[in-house]
Amino acid sequence: MTPVGCCRCRLPLHPSFPFFLSNQAFAPLLAGQDTTGGAALTEKPFMPGYQVKVETLTIGGAEYQIRSLLDLQQFSDPDGEAERLGISSATWPLFGLVWPSAQVLAAAMHTQPLEGRRVLEIGAGLALASLVLHQRDADVTASDCHPLAAQFMRENLKLNQLGPMVYQTGHWAGSNPALGQFELIIGSDVLYERDQPEQLAGFIDCHSSASVEVMIVDPDRGQRSRFCQAMSARGYRHHARRADCQLPGGQAYRGRFLYFLRGDASTSDPLPG
Repeated sequence: MTPVGCCRCRLPLHPSFPFFLSNQAFAPLLAGQDTTGGAALTEKPFMPGYQVKVETLTIGGAEYQIRSLLDLQQFSDPDGEAERLGISSATWPLFGLVWPSAQVLAAAMHTQPLEGRRVLEIGAGLALASLVLHQRDADVTASDCHPLAAQFMRENLKLNQLGPMVYQTGHWAGSNPALGQFELIIGSDVLYERDQPEQLAGFIDCHSSASVEVMIVDPDRGQRSRFCQAMSARGYRHHARRADCQLPGGQAYRGRFLYFLRGDASTSDPLPG
């Protein structure tokens, strides 16, 4: 799933962190409307009841056009698919917005050393970090459990003239045999419900290679300690560092990079110590 909030405190921008801007001058689009001039997506039928917008984000000097939900008031689940997955009307729109932690993770992925590693983004939502990695020709897989996550990802690939990217449904509490294992696992703001630390730690452990680096951007949520304990119990070394930086429009982000390592993997901080 995708995050539920953001921070608004003011802190200086770290001089080495890739700067990004957000252009909020957009016109709402009807759900299902083709924004690229090409054929409309066919993965999901037209689902009335929600509106979308297109935002321009600049990450590491590159512009990305991102199709997202208009706001948190959007909802459409006519066949009950989201409800069957445990996604309520309140949490339904969370996947479809560009959240502060997702922007911080995407900026970090602009310079993240890849070294031929397979990368998995968990709780990807709009998969902004995965798009940045895909632009860099990384071997990346985006995963989420929302019924519309794959469709929004494919639309954003088209908007940015990028080729196909792998998407796999990821249920943290269930079995995901098609997903495989990865050397780098990333995520942003994925620890906002009480049952998530243990579920997520188990999911990560199932899809981690023998040597793996896990990087989570967390906006100082209360479940962080329980997640670190769950990962330590599974044999992962871990440390954290501040991820404070300035966001577009003058807001400041306050949070942490959480790193977890297993085997002979070593961490590669996106910010210097």
